[in-house]
Amino acid sequence: MRGWGGVVTSCLRPTLSAGSGRFKTRNMANQIQEGSIHFPFPYTPYSIQKDFMAELYRVLEAGKIGIFESPTGTGKSLSLICGALSWLRDFEQKKQQEEARLLDAGIAPPDHLEGPLPHTSTSQGALDTSESTGEPDWIAQFVQKKEEKDMIDRLRDEQIKRKRREERLQQIRHSAHLKYTAKRMRQEEEEMERLLRLSKEMLAAAGSGQPEEELGREEELVLAEYESDEEKKTVSGAHEEDDEDLEEEHVTKIYYCSRTHSQLMQFVHEVQKSPFGKETRLISLGSRQNLCVNEEVKRLGSVHLINDRCLEMQKNKHEKKNKEEEKVKKRKTETRASCPFYNYEQMQFLRDEALVEVKDIEQLVALGKQAQACPYYGSRFAIPSAQLVVLPYQMLLHAATRHAAGIKLQGQVVIIDEAHNLIDSITSIHSAEISGTQLCQAHSQLSQYMERYRKLLKAKNLMYIKQILYLLEKFVTVLGGNVKQNPNTQSLFQTGAELKTINDFLFQSQIDNINLFKVQRYFEKSMISRKLFGFTMEYSGVSIVPPSKEQSKLAGFQHFLQSLKPGTGAAPSSPSGEDESRPPWLGSPLMQIESFLAALTTANQDGRIIVSRQGSLSQSSLRFLLLNPSVHFAQVVKECRAMIIAGGTMQPVADFREQLLECAGVGRERVVEFSCGHVIPPDNILPIVLCTGPSNQQLEFIFQKRELPQMMDEIGRILCNLCNVVPGGVVCFFPSYEYLHRVQAHWEQSGLLTRLAIKKKIFQEPNRANQVEQVLTEYSKCIKRCSQVKGVMTGALLLSVVGGKMSEGINFSDDLGRCVVMVGMPYPNVKSLELQEKMAYLDQTLPNSPGKSLIENLCMKAVNQSIGRAIRHKQDFASILLLDQRYSRPSILAKLPSWIRDQVEIKATFGPAFAALRKFHREKSDPS
Repeated sequence: MRGWGGVVTSCLRPTLSAGSGRFKTRNMANQIQEGSIHFPFPYTPYSIQKDFMAELYRVLEAGKIGIFESPTGTGKSLSLICGALSWLRDFEQKKQQEEARLLDAGIAPPDHLEGPLPHTSTSQGALDTSESTGEPDWIAQFVQKKEEKDMIDRLRDEQIKRKRREERLQQIRHSAHLKYTAKRMRQEEEEMERLLRLSKEMLAAAGSGQPEEELGREEELVLAEYESDEEKKTVSGAHEEDDEDLEEEHVTKIYYCSRTHSQLMQFVHEVQKSPFGKETRLISLGSRQNLCVNEEVKRLGSVHLINDRCLEMQKNKHEKKNKEEEKVKKRKTETRASCPFYNYEQMQFLRDEALVEVKDIEQLVALGKQAQACPYYGSRFAIPSAQLVVLPYQMLLHAATRHAAGIKLQGQVVIIDEAHNLIDSITSIHSAEISGTQLCQAHSQLSQYMERYRKLLKAKNLMYIKQILYLLEKFVTVLGGNVKQNPNTQSLFQTGAELKTINDFLFQSQIDNINLFKVQRYFEKSMISRKLFGFTMEYSGVSIVPPSKEQSKLAGFQHFLQSLKPGTGAAPSSPSGEDESRPPWLGSPLMQIESFLAALTTANQDGRIIVSRQGSLSQSSLRFLLLNPSVHFAQVVKECRAMIIAGGTMQPVADFREQLLECAGVGRERVVEFSCGHVIPPDNILPIVLCTGPSNQQLEFIFQKRELPQMMDEIGRILCNLCNVVPGGVVCFFPSYEYLHRVQAHWEQSGLLTRLAIKKKIFQEPNRANQVEQVLTEYSKCIKRCSQVKGVMTGALLLSVVGGKMSEGINFSDDLGRCVVMVGMPYPNVKSLELQEKMAYLDQTLPNSPGKSLIENLCMKAVNQSIGRAIRHKQDFASILLLDQRYSRPSILAKLPSWIRDQVEIKATFGPAFAALRKFHREKSDPS
């Protein structure tokens, strides 16, 4: 017999039927038996789906890391669901059967069934132990028997807990009485709170409560006494074991993450439709902004505001409970509100209701409103018992967020979907940027805060505040400014971008003598960013309560804040892309600075600092660039049992292997790559590499040539010819917005745009994201109208940009995308400081100089995402035209998805390419 964490010795192994364990699946007509593994499926799966599920099962069973590629339209989500949950079903059944057998025999497995099972008897084990330690046999046997007894007791406890949990959920599933009881309890509590509130209002009206309320707000803004970790060790050590005992056991589960909430919702809907939809305990996690049901808090809009207000109200709730026992500081309690949805009993009820039936985030929010319980905290209570946890990238990949949410990856399965930009996501999550405006604003706010509460703050708090002020001052000095002056009016003598190592930056800033780890810890424990934010919000208005001496100081503070508003200074505001109507203090600048300081604690070789000086101090910034994303990814890989990295287009996979897995210390033997073909017939796709245009102009859109008039004319001629033979929609991708605008302006001047508009109505990718839906709707309507009318105009032409708003996540199925055209190769800017440093870092740290291939990989990743927009289902068909002779190079062709690469035709001249396109679309549009 073997353990649950080892590597499989055979590809497939016998499993129990789906109906005999915790997972009970629907009686589906399509019960798939791949080898001896049973995969329930909602319909007859494609052969590639069977292969996908079987390989997925093997990877999870062996505890490996799989890179899975399954093109859009091949049912990847359902394959992930049915494959992974089939493995979890079998794993739970085998584990419970083995536990029962061992309990019956009175033998406990080592490490709770996580390692290999014992092959020897108890006496033999005792003998081996005594020989290795030199202890007498009777001592070794006594120790081993005690360990076995403890393990058996723990197994029995877990069995009891599991039974109670399943009974509770079963009872909720089948009993309406519990719901009515919970509802009645809520109504009684609301009535009690209403009466209590009325009583307090009457007492406040009778007395003079105004000064007490003001004093309560003041007390709330003052930092509590701070103790460092060293000082706390002796005190906290005694309570750590008790806290661990109170934690609920985390069952074996699958963490599924994707990039956006809409993608997560689609996945949950697929689970609901799957054979596992009725019995799987699934919980969706999200941010407070997505899950908050308190309208007073939700109205605040800003993420920072919602988080701060939620934490404050939660703290008030805890303080109220303590103050009921201690009647001393009742005054302070009465002045602050607590969240009515943060109710432990109701959140437990929400947790159970959420686990009984699969719900997406919107359904979870609706349940929270109905139950008068917080979905944000209620969903976290459900994590330990859940079998499938659905969450966004940020929550999984950012360690602090992961721990705050109560996510424990030890021995669990992690599935990262839509992972084609996983490296960029990790880099983005752990990078940080602060502007000159934010630095000056934070320094001013913190100075005012310290002056106001100097007499109330303890020595440790004052020391750390002074350190933070010193850091802010030195950061501004590095940029070339003065922290005490308005950043909008400060012109910098030196301009340009400068890249530094972390150590060089610390030395130049003269802050190498400050322990940034302790400062970071102070930020986390004291929550100074939140306190400062509250202080700023309290005194940024017109009415100010303090005495006249303080009032003059705060008036100056308000004036300074006012001067930092966009558009009020002599110099233009920072072009950060933020909403200009939003006051800059809606998110405390100290929060961004906190992130930047945390980034500075990264190892010197893993990151760089970019000092960007742009004319005025307000436009200048300090930016941390993460060079080694694996340093954060390694924590996830190390803890989890197995991992699946999946996507529709994962080519080229070398980046994942080298930058993430190898750098994280993962051996090649643990990595499995799986790529399946498409479900469409091979003749439903026609990919062509075109080397020359209609006028024999060589197609090579390198930076030096692409803006030549003859090159731009050639693109226009190719599109004119295409529009004559391609029905429906044609989507044309350009390497950048700037080049698209130049080409369009040239066509307008030469008359090519008018010629194009005869056959296709021309649409262009909008500048604003909120206009994308409108453009797509009009584009779709035009194509539909043309297909019905059958006039001269045959459809529409959409001009888009690689890496833009329409190159990812947009569905150009059927007539919306009968031909996708790629103009040139969208190489990134090789002169970019960030890219050059990244290339140098890879060359220094990895063999075979992968830095040189990084540019090519980034380019082909973007190409693959764009050309994958067209084929979306089995009956779909489309042609793909790659306009650049460089696509014919073997190294480039190798980085195309296999289902496209295997069908590519390289055409040296335009004539044969045009003939092949005309024949393809004629046969597909009119099969008869």
